[in-house]
Amino acid sequence: MTPGRARPRAGSRRAFHPAARRGAWALVASDGSRSAEGCLISPERSQLYPGQPVIPLNFASDNVAGASRPVLDALVAANAGPMPAYGADPITGRVAEAFVELFEREVEVLLVATGTAANALALSAALSPWGLCLCHEEAHVIDDECGAPEFFSHGAKLLGLPGAGGKIGADAVAAAADALPRHEKQMPAEIVSISQATECGLVYTPDEIAALGEAAHARGLKLHMDGARFANALVSLGAKPAEMTWRRGVDILSFGGTKNGCLAAEAVVVFDPDLAGTLRRRRKRAGHTLSKGRLLAAQFEGYLAQGHWLENARHANAMAARLAAGLAAVPGVRLAWPCEANEVFPILPKRVDAALRTAGAVYHPWSAKSLPAGEAVGPDEVLVRLVTAFDTRPESVEALLAAARQGA
Repeated sequence: MTPGRARPRAGSRRAFHPAARRGAWALVASDGSRSAEGCLISPERSQLYPGQPVIPLNFASDNVAGASRPVLDALVAANAGPMPAYGADPITGRVAEAFVELFEREVEVLLVATGTAANALALSAALSPWGLCLCHEEAHVIDDECGAPEFFSHGAKLLGLPGAGGKIGADAVAAAADALPRHEKQMPAEIVSISQATECGLVYTPDEIAALGEAAHARGLKLHMDGARFANALVSLGAKPAEMTWRRGVDILSFGGTKNGCLAAEAVVVFDPDLAGTLRRRRKRAGHTLSKGRLLAAQFEGYLAQGHWLENARHANAMAARLAAGLAAVPGVRLAWPCEANEVFPILPKRVDAALRTAGAVYHPWSAKSLPAGEAVGPDEVLVRLVTAFDTRPESVEALLAAARQGA
């Protein structure tokens, strides 16, 4: 084991496969047949095989995608000449107005560079150092953010609740909050956090969100939405942003951009004015107030313009639906959960998994903790996650499906 490099913890949701450190490329001829020489080749070597395009097979995450052209164009435009610093530039002002228009009401918007910063700062606005956040037991905020929400809340804790498909229900929230002791020795619940879409790729309906909002507010709790894949969930529902957030009881939102075409841009969108007061100083104290704030704002200007963000999400979702349907048709493969956004969770026979790895496909094993009742992963099976993005090519989907069929 290399000194200083930790192994993935046992039972962790993700573990890196050696193929992730090689080139995730498949060589596919123009007629769809695979190269007999092998599938793991670099783009540089592809010139040795005229007429055979290099097809990427990296489905590890939507974070592996680059930035979309309108976002990059907006960045280049924002880079031309001096502008006021620390968010006093006109681009930041225009983006703030764009969010007001998007959500059909006045909102406070704080731009940051990472989803962890957005979540941690959003939760810190509602949490006392002695407070509790109720969330799913496999939520990103509790499982993948290295204690950032607790750190920026100066000691608050996250209490994980079970739920199939990464969802928590209003009844579970009510029961958990009501069961907490009211003594000064115990930590009180202060906020509920939900992921939209969930860690299992499912989408909360507006009615489910409304029920959670009612359960939270009836007990004096706020409702936070981790919207890292907000756009994917939105187009899946065919809803308007307001109908998926504040009109259903969401008080504060982490609005994702990075997974859907931005370079590095997230936003904390505050609907409840009571939560906005200290957030700007919290952001500065956390080191996330960029001096060249226009370069964050420019990404959102390109992202939101002319519905580009929704087009990106529709494409990613369509590629995921195509991948899910194709995998479900492979003998021995079944889907752990329905494909409702841009993530696919097949339970693969190990022989199919091996065939995909050999073909150069990159994806992550996944936890079976939130499987539906009665579903289980057998000893000769593996549950995995595959993620599509705004730039996923149909050829990549078809190449992966061809490898799966060959392995079956």
